[in-house]
Amino acid sequence: MDKKFKGKVWKFGDNIDTDVIIPGKYLRTTDMQVFADHAMEGIDPDFSKNVQKGDIIVAGDNFGCGSSREQAPLALKYAGVSCIIAKYFARIFFRNAINVGLLIIEADVEAEDGDIVEVDLESSLIHVSPQGSPENIREYPTGKLPDFLLEILNDGGLVAHRRKQNALNSIEPVND
Repeated sequence: MDKKFKGKVWKFGDNIDTDVIIPGKYLRTTDMQVFADHAMEGIDPDFSKNVQKGDIIVAGDNFGCGSSREQAPLALKYAGVSCIIAKYFARIFFRNAINVGLLIIEADVEAEDGDIVEVDLESSLIHVSPQGSPENIREYPTGKLPDFLLEILNDGGLVAHRRKQNALNSIEPVND
């Protein structure tokens, strides 16, 4: 995962629950394209048609509340969302997002639809350019994600991370 990236903002408010992220009627499939095609349908029916790879969601409090469905962060990841920034995440959503390799950052960021956000994981800063304008850039500090979570994200999620760890642990040292 890059340490620095930028994307267009999709703004959502407080208490965005998993039912609006991916409505329950789409949960009987394992087809990631179906999840992507219906991401955020419960709150913005045009989201999946308009979101671009690398776009960033900025939300308020309690993002991902509701059921524990892992399909919610999967839908956003496969729709092209590179990162979700929210004041607070429901704990099960937070863990599910890390598990599937979707970056999430807790920070209180003011942004509007169409703004450009640049995330710098190394310096723990977020820059917001209103409507992409270089004037009036706002800067917001973030907490640093622990190294072990970054490692899971870099590996593409928990399953890929465990496979990598198992492969590394199964290599026998060579004795000369």
